[in-house]
Amino acid sequence: MNSYQRFRSALEGKPVDQAPNFDIMMTFAAHFIGRSLSSYYLDYHTLVEANLAVQEAFQLDILQAISDPYREAADFGMKVEFPEDGLPLAKEPLIKEPGDLNRLVNPSPHNGRRMSDRLEAIRVFRERAGGEIPIMGWVEGALAEAADLRGVSNLLTDLYDRPDWLSELLEQITEIEVSFAKAQVEAGADIIGLGDAVASQISPTMYRQFALPYEQRIFKAVGEIGGVTRLHICGNTSRILRDMVESQADIIDIDWMVDIQKAQEIFGERAALCGNFDPVAILLQGNTEQVSEAVRFGLQYGGRRYFSMAGCEIPDGTPHVNLLAQAEVLGEWYNPHT
Repeated sequence: MNSYQRFRSALEGKPVDQAPNFDIMMTFAAHFIGRSLSSYYLDYHTLVEANLAVQEAFQLDILQAISDPYREAADFGMKVEFPEDGLPLAKEPLIKEPGDLNRLVNPSPHNGRRMSDRLEAIRVFRERAGGEIPIMGWVEGALAEAADLRGVSNLLTDLYDRPDWLSELLEQITEIEVSFAKAQVEAGADIIGLGDAVASQISPTMYRQFALPYEQRIFKAVGEIGGVTRLHICGNTSRILRDMVESQADIIDIDWMVDIQKAQEIFGERAALCGNFDPVAILLQGNTEQVSEAVRFGLQYGGRRYFSMAGCEIPDGTPHVNLLAQAEVLGEWYNPHT
């Protein structure tokens, strides 16, 4: 099986030669090829080169056009700084006051400098590996994007103080995210990941009101044009697992704090589970024996549609031997000769 065949078979619950490796790599990938983070964020050539390199070196089953959460925000007009080799910085919200929403201009995925850069990365991936390795594009969930534009503290206050106004903002953002997601599928993405990190910091009731409906709309639009959907919410999502299934995502990531057996029981056949060993304690700080044990645990309890992944992004500086240990276990698990 090639990686694309493995991905499709696992998603459909069909036999696979091994569970797909869906580790998320960003800063690690840039430094793996000796390039700066600013180059990775701002130049799709670097992003493509880095992802092709780590895919081959560590036997990943995915190519990913994910980099940072500020692609849409920057094209909305937010000022984002890109240190030469540091994480991007947004020093002040774009929407400082509720009245600023009236002046918010919707960007186009094809003309926005940073969104169009992601589209170019996906096109090159398609030319280089289409049909061989699944290609993943990415959008921010509406609530996560609102947190970027408004600032997390302001957003959490808005949930209580101005819910109707916040709903207007989320509606406007969702239109852009749907457009961006569809443009990525049209450019060649097989999967659209959606990051909604702030959703793990609110109550289940608020998740159902301010996050879930917008995730559903984005995923519905992606599904209607043939794309596969993947929901990624960092942190402890134990309280909202049942709600996350209602997003209709094809694949749902869970972070290391979540009980994988409980998650699989809840997901059942409605969503493929992806996760979830600790990327820091296991991959970055652990040894190969600990990595192997963690990977086997996921294989044992992740269900028949399981995708292997650390709970979140692979940390920069992760020992290469640990990533190779993950690949080795995945290669052996379904091997009938072992």
